[in-house]
Amino acid sequence: MNNLSIKGSWNETKGKLKQKYGQLTDDDLVFEEGKEDELLGRLQKKTGKTKDEIRKVIADL
Repeated sequence: MNNLSIKGSWNETKGKLKQKYGQLTDDDLVFEEGKEDELLGRLQKKTGKTKDEIRKVIADL
């Protein structure tokens, strides 16, 4: 999975990520079209996971 697939259900996905990783804030989970790398970088910094691990977690939600 090379590209992060985020569809219209981002609010639902965001809620699930906040449940799984309690340290994440709304600011950490701001998604803007074309800025997937920034989002992944913020999540990587907060969770300590690699970008590929984060992509997998999001895909599995």
